Amino acid sequence: MSELIRVEDGKFKFELQISAEDYVKALDSCYHRVGSKYQMPGFRKGKTPRRVIENAYGHDTFWDKEFDELIQQACSEAFQEHSIIPELQPNVTITDASEQDGVRFTAEVVVHPTVELGQYKGIEVPRIEYTVTDEDVEKEIKNRLEAAARTISVDRPVQDGDTTRIDFAGFLGDEQFEGGTAENYELKIGSHTFIPGFEEQMIGMVKEEERDINVTFPEDYQAENLAGKPVIFKVKVHDINYTEVPMLDDDFVQDTSEFSTVAEYKDGVRGELEKKAVLDARLQFENAAMQTAIDNAEVQIHADIVEAEIDMQVRRFEQQLGMYNLDLPGYLDYAGITMETLREEYRSGALSSLKGQYVISAIIEAEKIEPTEENYVQTVRRYNQQNAAWDDDKVKEELEKNRSKYVSGAYFEAVLALVAGSAIEIEPKHECDCGCDHDHEHVHDCENA
Repeated sequence: MSELIRVEDGKFKFELQISAEDYVKALDSCYHRVGSKYQMPGFRKGKTPRRVIENAYGHDTFWDKEFDELIQQACSEAFQEHSIIPELQPNVTITDASEQDGVRFTAEVVVHPTVELGQYKGIEVPRIEYTVTDEDVEKEIKNRLEAAARTISVDRPVQDGDTTRIDFAGFLGDEQFEGGTAENYELKIGSHTFIPGFEEQMIGMVKEEERDINVTFPEDYQAENLAGKPVIFKVKVHDINYTEVPMLDDDFVQDTSEFSTVAEYKDGVRGELEKKAVLDARLQFENAAMQTAIDNAEVQIHADIVEAEIDMQVRRFEQQLGMYNLDLPGYLDYAGITMETLREEYRSGALSSLKGQYVISAIIEAEKIEPTEENYVQTVRRYNQQNAAWDDDKVKEELEKNRSKYVSGAYFEAVLALVAGSAIEIEPKHECDCGCDHDHEHVHDCENA
C-alpha cells in the first residue's frame, strides 16, 4: 500500500518504497551489464567487485535503467491503486537507499485536469453571412495579374516600385551593429520593409553605386540599444528589376484560363470566389460552434502543465530559428526581450490550446466516439489542402500507407461533426441606427428607431 498526499489542486505526492531484494537485483544487473568498463588498480579488467567501484565512484554508480524501471514500476502501481492519471512525468526524490532496507522515495505528480463539460450539442451559432462584391472580383484579378508578372532587369536609376538586390551594413557611430548587415538582399522600394527614410534615399541609385544612407531608428524600436538612435547604412546596388504586369485582355484570358473573353473570365472568377466564400462560411460556422463548446466547459489546468506546453513551444521556435542559422539567445538580444517576456507571449496561446485539447478529449470520452472512415478521409483532405488534385484513389492510398498519422485528426473531425452538426444556425444580430442589437428579421421593429 502507498500513501497519497494532496500537495495542491491537481498535484499529489506519493511516499513509496522498493524492497531491498529488488534493489540489490537491479544493482547487480546493471553491474553485470556495464561494470567491465570500470578499471581499478589491482583488479583485472571486468573483475572489479561492485562495492569497490561504488566506493570509488559513489553509491549511485549503478543507478541506471534497471533502477529507473523499478522506480517507474512502483509509481505505476501507485497510480493504479489510487486511480491517478498522470499528465506529466513524476518528480522523483530519493530519500533513503541501502542494500539492507531498500529504497524510499517520494514522487510528485501532476494529474490529468478535471473537465466539466458545458453545452456542446445544440449550440446556437449566428449564420455566417458572405457576399462577393465587384471589388472582391477586381482584387482577385489584380492578384492574378501580378502573379503572372515578369521581372525584368533594367539599366536605369532606381524608381519607386523597383525590386533591388543590395548589400548593406549598418553602423552606430564607428561600430557595426548586430543584425544590420546582409549581402544580395532583395528589397522592393516602397514596400516600407526597412525603417523610414531608407528606401526613399535609394531612389536614383544606379547599378554598382555605393551610397551612405542616414536614418534614425524609431523611438519604440524593439532593440533598445538602437531605439531613437541615428545610424548610417552603407549600401551597394547590384541589380535593379522592374515588374511588368500583363494587361487584362482577351489574349491574357485565353492564355491563362479556359475562357475566351474578359467578361467570361470575370464571371468565372466571381463563381470561384462565391464557391470559396460558401466553404469559408461553413468553416467559420464550425469553428464558432467548437469554440463555443470549449468556452462552455470548465477546465482546471495545473500551472506545471502550462509551463510544459510553453517549454515545447519555445523549443519549436528555437528549431525554427535554427533553420535560418539563428539561435534563441541571439534572437532575444536582437528583439530586446528576455526569456520571461517570450514565455509570457506564449502563455495565452498555450492555455487556449490546452483547454481545447482537454475539452475535445472529454467529449470523445463522454460520447464514446470512434472516428469513421469519412472522418479519416476528411482529415487527409484537410491536412493536404495544397494537393487539390488528390482524388479518392489517392486519398485511399495515403491512408493505406500512413493511417496512423491521421488518427488524432480523425478523432477531431468526429467531434467537430458532432458539435457543428448539431449546432443550430440562427439569424445574426445587427446594430440598427439607435445602437440596439436585433436579429436580422427584426431590425425595423425597434421602438427607439
